[in-house]
Amino acid sequence: MKSHTEYFWFETKKKVEFINITPQVESALKKSGIREGLALVSAMHITAGVWVNDDESGLLQDIEEWLQKLAPEGPNYRHHRTGETNGDAHLKSLLTHHQVTVPITAGKIDFGPWQQIFYGEFDGQRRKRVLVKIIGE
Repeated sequence: MKSHTEYFWFETKKKVEFINITPQVESALKKSGIREGLALVSAMHITAGVWVNDDESGLLQDIEEWLQKLAPEGPNYRHHRTGETNGDAHLKSLLTHHQVTVPITAGKIDFGPWQQIFYGEFDGQRRKRVLVKIIGE
């Protein structure tokens, strides 16, 4: 079994930002030479998430609004007693999860219709990274 690891760095421009990272993952897969296996994509920060969904602007706006309703910015979270003010970002990360695993078949990500991989940043405007680990044959 072979493995290939890459890190992608992002400097988000907004506090909350969604980035379609499918092209970067596909590039890592191509470099790996792996034809059958799995790709793990993991946010390396506790205020970010990674998920698979449709790259449709209305849906992305719906996701952002849904997350804001479930974990609103601003309330006096207990976490803020530490001097931080990003309690909502930690909760949004829990809702979106910090990693996904996608299948690799015949040298390609084996997606269903419309599926793409997203990085979601919930406490942005600073440098963040994503790990991609591809294993297989």
